[in-house]
Amino acid sequence: MSATMASAAPRPKATFSTIAAITIGNGLEFFDFTVYSFFAVLIGSVFFPAKDAVDSLMLAVGSYGIAFLARPLGGVVLGLYADKAGRKPAMTLTLILMAAGSLGVALAPTYALIGVWAPIWLVVARLMQGFALGGEVGASTSLLLEYADDHSRGYFGSWQFFSQGISSLLGAGVATLLTNTLSHEQLFSWGWRIPFAIGVLMVPLGVYIRRHLDETLGHQPQADESSKAKLKEVFQTHARLVWSGVLMILGGTVATYVIVFYLSSYATQFLKMPLSLSLWAGVTASAMIVLTAAYAGRLSDRIGRKPVIGWSRLALVVLVLPGFMLLDAYRSAPVLIGVVAVLAFLLTLQAVASIVMITEIFPRPVRATSLSISYSIGVAIFGGTTQLVVTWLIQATGSNLAPAWYMIFATVLSTLPLLWLKETAGKPI
Repeated sequence: MSATMASAAPRPKATFSTIAAITIGNGLEFFDFTVYSFFAVLIGSVFFPAKDAVDSLMLAVGSYGIAFLARPLGGVVLGLYADKAGRKPAMTLTLILMAAGSLGVALAPTYALIGVWAPIWLVVARLMQGFALGGEVGASTSLLLEYADDHSRGYFGSWQFFSQGISSLLGAGVATLLTNTLSHEQLFSWGWRIPFAIGVLMVPLGVYIRRHLDETLGHQPQADESSKAKLKEVFQTHARLVWSGVLMILGGTVATYVIVFYLSSYATQFLKMPLSLSLWAGVTASAMIVLTAAYAGRLSDRIGRKPVIGWSRLALVVLVLPGFMLLDAYRSAPVLIGVVAVLAFLLTLQAVASIVMITEIFPRPVRATSLSISYSIGVAIFGGTTQLVVTWLIQATGSNLAPAWYMIFATVLSTLPLLWLKETAGKPI
């Protein structure tokens, strides 16, 4: 037995409350992002008024994406903190920073009140959120898998994606409720702020329940190692794994931000569906994630991460273009819900297996740092820009099928690491 394995903390017993505590931060991220995406058209007109509605939308999704620029920095700083001080303190810090960012969005003055300072305020708040979230996934996913045994890590890891789905579903539900109960004027003036305020109020609960988690880092000699030495280990010893992780994140994050977040704005802006109808795209995607995440995790435990990732991505490549063709030809609720349900199911299969496999390939002493860096770089480059890129592609090509082609490109490129990475399911980490 290696020194690292011997000195690591013993595996604690997991309960529903501990899983909820670990995943609440990641869930808050997707609640916030879901709401922001659903109200992107509205936020664009309030903070980025322009003569062309598409220009306002692009500026709004651009401000959405700019938060991702802070993720790599947050991934390094908070990932190192999680690998040195422990998973628990790092996760508490990320929640506090997330609350500050969400509060900034909820209280942001509009362009009509303070002019150009309004979008600057919004961007600063988003950057704070991005910094916090850069370290959240690495610490929480590492802790989640360290609670599992060698034959249940896929199932445990699935709860991370389940938290995204349930939070996106709640965000979509809140957005739908507000859209259908408030007048157009009320929604524009103050209604859109309510979900962000709800997100702020959820943070103290998250901090409280995380106090009772068991630490899994253990008392290791590496705990006193300098941050510079740890980063050197990550980028030199494990550089190939880090960039493999970035590539694998590419396909999942592009698919997630198109299917779960962008399709509502897409249906409203380009398919000319009413907002009350287009919001069902996000509701359907989120519901499918909730229903199938655990199945995806258990399947990857049973047959392996690589088969689940490979076959689900192949199916996504084959079906996404026909799906968008159907959406463009038959702009109705049944078609929208049906297409989104199929794509979201395939997304869940590959996303659950991918995040678990990426976490498993890194050794415990630098796991949170390595995962945080891989995830935050991948999401910053590809997730944060996805909505902006596909909106631009639609304008540049004049084709409503552009998002499908971008997803195909990202998915194929993201699958390449499966050619050289070894299977991790069922093996000690």
